[in-house]
Amino acid sequence: MNRNELVDAVAGKADLSKSAASKAVEAVFDSITSALKGGGDVRLVGFGTFSVSKRAASEGRNPRTGAKIRIAASNQAKFKAGKRLRDTLN
Repeated sequence: MNRNELVDAVAGKADLSKSAASKAVEAVFDSITSALKGGGDVRLVGFGTFSVSKRAASEGRNPRTGAKIRIAASNQAKFKAGKRLRDTLN
């Protein structure tokens, strides 16, 4: 499912226009992004938890030349599915 399909699904289930559903989906994404950027977690009971994980710097190799390269430390978004979502999928 891509973003447009998600907007269509939200519009259909919530009986909203596509423009209103698009604004709602965008607002949810922006809210999750800003919470994660601020260092917090987003816990949606039954659905899952979005969090930020710190990834340490490491050393890798360029596959073409074999030269060693330095991979910088970074923050990674993580998602852990909640119990209800896991049970629904299995």
